[in-house]
Amino acid sequence: MATFLYKLGRLAFRRRHYVALLWVALLTLAGVGAASAPAAGNTSFSIPGTEAQKAFDLLDQRFPGTSSDGATARVVFKAPAGEKMTDKLNKATVKKTVKELGEDSEVSSVADPYKGHAVSKNGEVAYASVGYKVSGMELEDSSRDALKAAAQDARDAGLTVEIGGDALSASPETGSSEVIGIAIAAVVLVITFGSLLAAGFPLLTAIIGVGIGVSTITALASALDLGSTTSTLATMIGLAVGIDYALFIVSRYRAELTEGREREEAAGRAVGTAGSAVVFAGLTVVIALVGLSVVNIPMLTKMGVAAAGTVVVAVLIALTLIPALLGFAGRRIRPTGEKSRPLGGGRPKRKHADRPNMGTRWASFVVRRPVAVLLLGVVGLGAAAVPATSLQLGLGDDGSQPVSTTQRRAYDLLSDGFGPGFNGPLMVVVDAKDSAHPKSAFKKVDHEIKGLKDVVTVTPARPNEAGDTATITVVPKSKPSSTTTEDLVHAIRDQGTEITADTDAKVLVTGSTAMNIDVSQKLNDALIPYLVLVVGLAFLLLIVVFRSVLVPLKAALGFLLSVMAALGAVVAVFQWGWLSGLLGVEETGPVMSMMPIFMVGVVFGLAMDYEVFLVTRMREAYVHGEKPSQAVVTGFKHGARVVTAAAVIMMAVFSGFIGSSESMIKMIGFGLAIAVFFDAFIVRMAIVPAVLALLGKRAWWLPKWLDRLLPNVDVEGEGLRALSDRNAGKDDEDRELVGV
Repeated sequence: MATFLYKLGRLAFRRRHYVALLWVALLTLAGVGAASAPAAGNTSFSIPGTEAQKAFDLLDQRFPGTSSDGATARVVFKAPAGEKMTDKLNKATVKKTVKELGEDSEVSSVADPYKGHAVSKNGEVAYASVGYKVSGMELEDSSRDALKAAAQDARDAGLTVEIGGDALSASPETGSSEVIGIAIAAVVLVITFGSLLAAGFPLLTAIIGVGIGVSTITALASALDLGSTTSTLATMIGLAVGIDYALFIVSRYRAELTEGREREEAAGRAVGTAGSAVVFAGLTVVIALVGLSVVNIPMLTKMGVAAAGTVVVAVLIALTLIPALLGFAGRRIRPTGEKSRPLGGGRPKRKHADRPNMGTRWASFVVRRPVAVLLLGVVGLGAAAVPATSLQLGLGDDGSQPVSTTQRRAYDLLSDGFGPGFNGPLMVVVDAKDSAHPKSAFKKVDHEIKGLKDVVTVTPARPNEAGDTATITVVPKSKPSSTTTEDLVHAIRDQGTEITADTDAKVLVTGSTAMNIDVSQKLNDALIPYLVLVVGLAFLLLIVVFRSVLVPLKAALGFLLSVMAALGAVVAVFQWGWLSGLLGVEETGPVMSMMPIFMVGVVFGLAMDYEVFLVTRMREAYVHGEKPSQAVVTGFKHGARVVTAAAVIMMAVFSGFIGSSESMIKMIGFGLAIAVFFDAFIVRMAIVPAVLALLGKRAWWLPKWLDRLLPNVDVEGEGLRALSDRNAGKDDEDRELVGV
């Protein structure tokens, strides 16, 4: 591996014009493809295997043209103080709005509040239900604009009007804080390298990589049904790893220059050593992202695969474009510790070579006090993880939206006028095709549901034209996200099993509330298999990289500590409300069901970046003859500054997404940022060296039979010594031939 990458780095350095031209051509091609591709709406949303999805599919078959899983909107009207919605003028305004709503081409139905008994008992609140032919994620912006315009016309007439439902769902906005995150990354790079040019390379290549990745996603969005939200994760991960991977190689290049090597040789060795770490770190990220397909949620799978593709581009750019740019920079990229040339001329100054850096001093302290550092790190992460014991999972509804949004205000108006459960009605589908008496089955289901707890109203069964399938709407007493409503869904399904045994009619529960419950359960069920798959594959990969059993095991256990601590922090902020005002969290509630499995996948891949880069330096020093404790110090001497910079950059990039208007993106940005902090600065920079110091030589133990089976990927660059010696010998022969 190291030898191949060494040759690749030297080739890219020598043929830099061709390499740069190739990447510019790829960026241009991807950009043209994105610009010329047909516009794609948001991706369709389906959850295969869940009861709620099966019910939606059945409704599409038995009630053709009704768009059972289409977007819905509730336009909620409230009369001015002292008036009622049944007053003549208010009634005329509502009817005019209903007519206006029905003129949109994507609208399948609009229910008149006065014909559908959708006026509250006190007469102050009414609502019009709007059904669409496509899902909320596929709805055109023009339809959303028409919906908002109709509501505004009613407001101008004197009514309070708010809009609820999923019809207003749109692509989240990240805000200016994302740009601030990139700016912070730029400052950290300048401080790390002491050079604007060297700092600019990681930023430039990361932007090129993300540009290629996102443009490719956009170009393929229509053909592959990727949608506008698929690129969010690709942008987030692509920026972070793109900057980090380039940072690793540029830093190693400067270190090789410090050793006195020629620039082409330094570029080759940087790609051969740090590039090997980049390849395997990238592989762990790709495994984690592609592994999201285990959950079997198409949208999540597409996001993971798209982000994995962007990571692959980032790795290839780091291995080829970075050495090419180093070739263009020439002597303007200086060795580590050498400052820029003074303005008045003269020779550049160098820092004192024998002075230990901060990484060396810290590692020496940890090696002397490994037990204390290990206990302090584990206890600290354990304390941070305590809130995770009260973790409540769920999928947000309009009740979790900020109070400043129209969706939340519509939710509150409906709760006040019709009860909290009205915001999450359940749709019960009765499939009586195999029943001898369908009508009797419908009546039995209706009767049994009315006898359950937490039920306010049950509408009569509405059969299809064939009379073999019917829908029944159930309004719970409790709000949609409550455990009481979840218990009601399970109670109806349990009751349906008995009804099936008696009547041969199948009972299915669906609707947005039931779908959220099913998605949460599906994610919970997939967490352990996903964890085993991702950690297992990465564990095998790290055994190959480090040729050790205990080092990968320590890496996996440390990762679990950091993830649990990060989940605890997420619970404290988004569920308990700690620091919520500072982070712009307007509404607390259950943690998004997707969060644990998402954090496991993404954080594991990113955590292994630091593990691979830092520990390969230690492994390299150990293989080259240093004692285990000294190898730890050497690894920190060369890698601590870079890993620290990489972690700060990743945290800055992820923190930029905290400014998103979408609570899911905000939570993901915070969760990933705090997880990187815990993993980089506590696990990798404190617990890892402490454990390695305690283990000594045993850390690098590998059974002989396994050593024979594993391929030798030579991440440490041992093969480069012989190759460099041969190159040096060839250069001497060339000089003798020309008489030098």
